[in-house]
Formats: sequence, structure tokens, C-alpha cells
Amino acid sequence: MLISRRNQSEEQRAQVNARGRAVYRERRAQIRAEFADNQRPNYRQGRVPLRLRDQMEHVGFHYDPDCDYSLHGAIGAMDIICTHCNAAKFRGETAGMCCSSGKVKLPALEPPPEPLHSLLTGESPTSKHFLQNIQAYNSCFQMTSFGATKIIRDSFMPTFKVITLHGISSETFDIFILQIQGQIYHRAGSLIPFADADYQFLQIYFIGNENDQLNQRCNIATGTRREIVLNLQRFLNEHNELIRLFKIALDRMPSDNHRIVIRADKMPMGQHARRFNAPTIDEVAIVIVGEQFESRDIVLHRRNEQLQRVSELHRSYDALQYPILFWRGDDGYHINMRLINPTTGQETSKKLSAMNFYSCRIMIRPQEDNYILKCRKLFNQYLVDMYAKIETERLNFIRFNQAKLRSEEYIHLRDAVMNDANVNSIGRLTILPATYIGSPRHMHEYAQDAMSYVRHYGRPDLFITFTCNPKWNDIKCHLFPGQSTTDRHDLTARVFREKQKAMMDLIVKLRVFGEVRCWMYSIEWQKRGLPHAHILIWLVRKIRPDQIDKVISAEIPDEEIDPQLFDVVTKNRIHGPCGAINPTAPCMIDNKCSKRYPRALVDDTITGNDGYPLYRRRSAEDGGNSTVIKVRNQDVDVDNRWVVPYSPLLSKIFEAHINVEYCNSVKSIKYICKYVNKGSDMAVFGVADYQSIDEIQQYQMGRYISSNEATMYNRAQHDHRGQH
Repeated sequence: MLISRRNQSEEQRAQVNARGRAVYRERRAQIRAEFADNQRPNYRQGRVPLRLRDQMEHVGFHYDPDCDYSLHGAIGAMDIICTHCNAAKFRGETAGMCCSSGKVKLPALEPPPEPLHSLLTGESPTSKHFLQNIQAYNSCFQMTSFGATKIIRDSFMPTFKVITLHGISSETFDIFILQIQGQIYHRAGSLIPFADADYQFLQIYFIGNENDQLNQRCNIATGTRREIVLNLQRFLNEHNELIRLFKIALDRMPSDNHRIVIRADKMPMGQHARRFNAPTIDEVAIVIVGEQFESRDIVLHRRNEQLQRVSELHRSYDALQYPILFWRGDDGYHINMRLINPTTGQETSKKLSAMNFYSCRIMIRPQEDNYILKCRKLFNQYLVDMYAKIETERLNFIRFNQAKLRSEEYIHLRDAVMNDANVNSIGRLTILPATYIGSPRHMHEYAQDAMSYVRHYGRPDLFITFTCNPKWNDIKCHLFPGQSTTDRHDLTARVFREKQKAMMDLIVKLRVFGEVRCWMYSIEWQKRGLPHAHILIWLVRKIRPDQIDKVISAEIPDEEIDPQLFDVVTKNRIHGPCGAINPTAPCMIDNKCSKRYPRALVDDTITGNDGYPLYRRRSAEDGGNSTVIKVRNQDVDVDNRWVVPYSPLLSKIFEAHINVEYCNSVKSIKYICKYVNKGSDMAVFGVADYQSIDEIQQYQMGRYISSNEATMYNRAQHDHRGQH
């Protein structure tokens, strides 16, 4: 090749070069056409093209306002269809996240007939009212009470505010639940109350007069409409097989000494495994006297003041609590469900986990009407409730397999002292190992990994906080009519996960800030339920102080030069404003901004003493820009003092709240692993037996779960990762 080129004339060389440039332009045009429908390159499927990496390497230091970088932040359409279950997925999502590659096979949920079908569409004023108050309507008909160790209410995530031994206080059903702490439990009472007691939950179904039954349901939840409650009452009495089962069983009970036992595992003989038939009651529910039942069975008395906790592993656990979602009384998850051999279609000996079951259940399938996804706040409550079931299943495995986990290796004096335990309790600890994501031991191990990076490679170069933007088109385009992003936390979690992977690909594989030596991140959830990732980046070539202004900006861009970045910064990168302008802002503590805004205006970046520099923030006299934003319906002038530091490249690509800081010390390591240093809220719970330490119980009692977090964990997506 070299000889032939050496023998070429200048004209021949020019022609060869022209053909090469034409091929290169044609290839670039093909790439742009390929991703014109918002498809991003799937770097994870193979090696990154060297030409693409060469084009993007160090672009973070040389941001060009005229270049279009948006293709690198696009996650593509949800057009990848699973060949086994027809679930729709994004290009970067794993093949088995929906049905474990054909090993999970669930029957499709049958769309509800009228009137429930019209109420779930969200088109008419009546439907909009129903969906806005769907939790209240569900509470009118639920057959078990809902309870938790603590149910949180604050200004961001309003939740139930009163909890009793019988469940949630009736006057607070108009408030929706998105976040709980501790353990969730469902309780069932007797079928008939005593003479001086009110009818509650399942007992309401046995009120003989339809109008009295209606009055009792409307008294439970304020804000409901009688005509809707009446139509749903008739609808469930006609279609719900569980209600039929209870009524037939009650007629067979000769005295208060008899009990109804609903088997946790048995199915009607000769019928589909997930469909009830009331006439075959002897196999599903039996009337007994004595103790002829298993621990997971539901045992209902005719009259009794005691409440029974319904096992999370009972197949009717979901249908008893969510009659709006499971209007036929369909079975949910139970412990004896089996995985399917995708080749033969036959059941295997391996049991199906709760995570696999619910991950498959909440997937989007274009060919099916998964009406559960239309149920808004009730769907969010269902996500939290079912994740609590998944977590309980995992923790129970650990509890009952302490010998296999060799827990005796953990039991020594140091553990006893760290847990404020009595020395006499050594040998009687229940251990939650480091392999359980989010456990104290896991977080301690994660902190040690972070410090080992610092010990080997020095301080990290960049500390990036990437927050989900609920206004992303990737989320909004998959919403049902009338829905907002707060109604579909399953979409929010999935899109953020793909965006976060796209950012890591951009930084690690395309080297926009240079070659990466190692990295780590931790995902957390805001009070509003939005996920955000804390990312630490170690670069092979450290960022010099004179390069900070090329990578990080704390100024408002020029609207005429870069209108897109100006729009992103003014919407996502302005702090507050707070102070005298907005004294009730969340950052205000003792009449001062806890984030130290507004910052000082400086002409040049100065390395600070607290781990982060004082970034360049020029005044209007020195060429800085300002803009006008609305605060409490008032126009407020803001300048560079209110700008949160950002990377122009990342902000323009992902159009989200992305805070980028230059690290001067290892303080950011402590921040990203703050859960290691933050102890449990000891006022939340008390340990009954002080002679033994149960780490699993302590973890459950101090655990907070939001619906967004539940969606991500339902699909086994880890919130901590690191690599070098």
C-alpha cells in the first residue's frame, strides 16, 4: 500500500483522499440516520468504535456550543420486544428483566368490564375524579387492613398520618401513601362484628341491606361519590370470587366456634391454577373446629376480637388488600410457584421468587392492557407493598439459614460492642451479612472499597450528582392519557437507570474527560421519590487547577450563543433563590442558606480549603450574564451567584440537574458513603428482648421504602457499584 501510494501522482492522491472523505461523510450520515429516531449507540453490546472514541475523547475540556451531542444521551425507544412474554424494553435493558428469559410465565390480567373499565380510562370527569381518589375507593372495599411500623407524612411525600392496631385511621384515607418505614403487614378480622361494634373491612360485605352497606363504605373515606361506590359494590359482589367464597363459607358455619381456613397453597381441583370457583370451596376454604391449619393459612372466625396477620406468602394476600386491582380475586404470588423450562414449557423443580413474579407483572406489553399501570397512586402503594414482600422473603431466607451463612464467624466481642449489646449476648446474634445490598455491613464494606481507591490512586477528580428529570420525553411519551410522572414511578426508575448507564458510558468508554482509572457510584432517593446518583471519577491524567474552568462552569450561559444550554441551566441549575426572597425554602436553617447561597462573585477560580474550589462567577460589569425567573409568581433577577456548578457538556446532553464538582480532598468519599456514618433512629423502635441482637429486625425497622426505589429493587438493580 505504501509503495503504490508513493508511486501515485499528486492528482491521484487527491482523488483517493476525496473518496476517503466521501466514505467518511457517508458513514457519519448513516450513523445519524440510524439514531434519528432517538436511538443511542449501544456501547455495552460490544467494543466502542475507535473513531467514535477519538472524536469524543476530551470533549469535556473543549465544549462547542454549535455541536449536537444529544445522540449520546438518548436511550432509544421502548421497542425491544421480549420473544417470550412480549414485554417492551429499552435497548440497554437486560434480556431477562421481564420474565427471566422465558422462565416466568404468568397469565395476562383480564381487563375489567364496566363500570370499572370506564373509570380507569381517565377520559371523562367521573373517571378523572375516580383516578384522583383511587386509594380512597380501594379502601372502601379492601378486606384486610394495611399497616406499617411507621407511615411517613411530609411536605414532599404526603402519606397516611394515623395508624392504629386495626390499620389506617378511617379519616385519613384521602391521603396517598408513597413511603413507609419498617415492616408492612395486612390484618384480617372476624366475619361478623359483635353487637356493639361497627362493621369494618371484610365485615361490610355481610351487611344484609345494600343501602346500609353503601352508607358504611362512604363513611370510611371522605370525598368519595355514592354513585361510584354503589356501582363498584354491585360490580364486586357479582365478579369477585373471594366474596362469593366468604359468603358461602359463612352460611356453612354452624356456630362461633367454627372457623374458615383459606389454604395458602391449595387450588380448586380441575380448575385453572389462578382462578377461583366458589362451588369448589372444600379445596379452597374449609370450615373446621380445632387447629387443622398451617401457619400461612388465613383463619377467619365468625365473631372474634383478635386480628390475624395475613402471611405475605399467601396467594390471596394481594387480592384481599387491592380489590380494585384484582377485581376477580385473582391469585398473587405464593411460595409453591415454579419456574418454567422455556424449551419444553414444563414446570421445573426450582421455585419462582417474588421478585421475578412482580417484575414480570408490572412490565409494559403493547399487546396487553395492563390496567394496573393506570391506577396511579394505588399502583405506587402496590409497588411499595410488594417490594416489602420481596424484601421479607429475602430476609427470611437469611434468618433461617444462619448456619449456612456461617454466622458464627461474625459473632465476637467487636460485634457485640458495636451493637451496644451485652457481652452475655455473644453467640445469640442474628446476622445480616454484607452480601445483602444496603445492610450496615454492606455499606461498611463499600466505604472500605472507596478508601482503598483513595489509598492507591489518590483523591478523585470529579464528584458528579445526577438527578432524574421527571420532564424527560422518554418518560412522558409512555404515560397514559391524563397521567403525570408521579403516577408512573416504574417508568421514572427505568428511564433514569438507562440515562445513568448512558452517562457512565460517555465518561468511561468515550473518555470525554480523559481516560478513567476507576469509578464508583451510589444511588439514593429524594423525599419526592426521584432517584439521583452520586458518582466519583478517578482519571489517569489528573485535572489541573488551570483546567477547571474548561470542565466546570458556575455561570449562566449566553442565551444568544447557546440557547439550549441557557434553557437547561435556568431550569435546572439555579439554586432557590432563597434567603429574604424565599425564607421558607427547604435549604433555610436558622434564617441562613445551608448550601451557602448566594455565593461570592469572583473573576477567577480559586482553590478552596473545604474540598471544593471557589468557581469563577463573573459580575455583570465583568461580562457575566443574568436572567429573570419566577419565584412565588414573582419575577426575580438572578445572576451567577445562584448558579450550581455544572458541566456544560453533560447538562446539554442529558438536560437534567447534574452537579459537577472538582475534588480537592477525600471529603466526597464520606458523603457518598454517608449511610455508614449515620446510625439508626433509635426512637423509632424498641427491642423486646435485650438479651439478643437481631440485625435483620433492626434493618427492617429502620428501613425506608419509596415507590420509585421499590420499582428499581423489584428488578434487582443495585444502587452501589464500583470498578477499576
